[in-house]
Amino acid sequence: MKPAIYDASAREHSGEPSPVRHWNGNRHDRSHRPGITEVERQIAGLANQSMPDLRVAWRQLHHTGPPLGLSRDLLMRALANQLQERSYGGVSRALRRRLQSLAGASEKATMAVDPGLVLKTGTTLVRQWRGRTHTVLVHQDGFEHEGQRYRSLTAIAERITEAHWSGPRFFGLTRRARAVAGAKAGR
Repeated sequence: MKPAIYDASAREHSGEPSPVRHWNGNRHDRSHRPGITEVERQIAGLANQSMPDLRVAWRQLHHTGPPLGLSRDLLMRALANQLQERSYGGVSRALRRRLQSLAGASEKATMAVDPGLVLKTGTTLVRQWRGRTHTVLVHQDGFEHEGQRYRSLTAIAERITEAHWSGPRFFGLTRRARAVAGAKAGR
């Protein structure tokens, strides 16, 4: 018979309490620390709740059931985040607007780089700039331009233009660039 292997991460994912003891010697009692806030008490209390109780807490916060297949750990983390946001405030309006604008740009396909774009090793990119042809060779760990290695296309574009450029846009690897090229070809 094989001896049992102790794995703390397995315990974390199973929802069992951690075997680590806290300052007062009791691993289950976080609520009696001096200076603990009410929010910290509520968050600590989540660990002692059953899965059905956590689902009820989710329903009370969101007025709908939790997503199907959400693990106990993620459910507790999401509830803890909500408790903290209610107590300390959430993200700023400016950040929320910025995130919404990025999400909108992603949905409209106006993002700078196609996330599905993967350049194969050995691919050669060619770009004319001010009467000079620039060639870039794609390597597994970066790019090569004029015998020098770079980690990004942006660094190469900045060297060529002496100004800040998006490397993928400069070399025509964006959705927007392909749409403009397609429109010009259709004329």
